[in-house]
Amino acid sequence: MPKSSGPYHHGDLRAACLRAASELLEESGSGGLSLRAVARRAGVSPTAPYRHYADRDALVSAVATEGYRELAGHLTTAHPSPSAPDDLAAVAIAYVRFALEHPALFRVMFAEPCDPGNDDRATATAAVSEYVTALVRRAFPDATGPDALATAVWALVHGLAFLHLDGKLDASTPEVVADQVRAAVHALLAASGSGAR
Repeated sequence: MPKSSGPYHHGDLRAACLRAASELLEESGSGGLSLRAVARRAGVSPTAPYRHYADRDALVSAVATEGYRELAGHLTTAHPSPSAPDDLAAVAIAYVRFALEHPALFRVMFAEPCDPGNDDRATATAAVSEYVTALVRRAFPDATGPDALATAVWALVHGLAFLHLDGKLDASTPEVVADQVRAAVHALLAASGSGAR
């Protein structure tokens, strides 16, 4: 029997494939992401990734799921227990910064078709949504329609992320981005009557 070698036999093919997919994304965007390319990068046979991913959509869903988890960690690090409008602005800045630091991953997370039945991706996406809703409820306990306000805040921040990514807003320095995001969040809150506690 021929001796096998390569990362597959170290026992964590799934992690090796995700790592390879992330590297490919950063280098060439989602256009360079395929199961064959991932297999080459991971140093495994062309069929090995199929042990964990039925097709490209399943791989993309797995990469996006990891991205949502990473984003959630980024937001929590920005402010572990946000409860005021300025805290909300800090979290919004972290969201946009994550998009700018991981543009290909962010686009895969939000703009790439995926496996609609992927429970891990649905759970990870729901966790980010629940985080934003809980944050808005804490920051604005007396707000009318806190769920609608949470949707509006997420839509604003998400839109700002893509406007910065697409070069429609100045992203020349982290300070410029932070000022724009902070101002937009405060403007939304002021317009909604939720700017002060």
